[in-house]
Amino acid sequence: MQRFFAKGGNEALARVHPDLKTAIELQQVDLRVAELTSLIDALPSRIQTLEAQLDAFIHAHEERKQRLSANQRERRELDGEVQSIQTKISRHKDQLYQVKTNEQFKAMKHEIQMEEENIRKIEDHILEKMLEAEQLEKLVNDAARRLDGEKARVAAEVAQLESERRTDIQERDRLRARRLELEGRLSAAVREVYERVRAARRGVAVAPVRDGFCTLCNVRLRPQAYNEVMMNESIVTCESCSRILYYIEPVAAADASSLNSSKPGNGAAAES
Repeated sequence: MQRFFAKGGNEALARVHPDLKTAIELQQVDLRVAELTSLIDALPSRIQTLEAQLDAFIHAHEERKQRLSANQRERRELDGEVQSIQTKISRHKDQLYQVKTNEQFKAMKHEIQMEEENIRKIEDHILEKMLEAEQLEKLVNDAARRLDGEKARVAAEVAQLESERRTDIQERDRLRARRLELEGRLSAAVREVYERVRAARRGVAVAPVRDGFCTLCNVRLRPQAYNEVMMNESIVTCESCSRILYYIEPVAAADASSLNSSKPGNGAAAES
């Protein structure tokens, strides 16, 4: 555990050690800068996702239109086959009266039956194509109605994201300027501790203490160290994680203190 005291002794100390107060704000600034940087860096991917969704919608729409066009072409071809077979059947029927033997008549009759069976199969296939076409037409028409809306939605969301990005960049620039101010206020010793621990602890160099525990590494402080942290009048670091520690009075206790001090006849506030 390390301690750093302001020059001039305790009489020169405010309620909160100046370096501690600065370190706490600096930590808040650094965390917010990191958060903004993450949002800014993620924006191209978010825009790409939106555009990919629109591209997928358009691609599916175009693919269905192509399938519908192919369906219509196949149905025309099948209709042509039916007409061709019907012409052949009609010719065979005319030839029935020209055959000279019973065997030829039976053979011709069998061929006509085979052609008629072929027509039935083709017509079943045409019916399947018609049902498929109905479904495709419904999907194509629905997508056509939605397409402009989808384009407008994606364009609006992209514009909103880009606006948020500009705002985030402005805020980050402001906070980076503020960070330089705060960094300049820290004593060299505290700044060295802050930056070293921040680099080693995933960007978090300052931790609140609650109920005698460092809230980030969950290690209990020794009583003397805890008492010093509760005063907030010196820089105390955690013996386990090396983070700079500070104490915040529990909200419930602070509220109770405020309530008691406001009661008639109560001349003393509860101790923190």
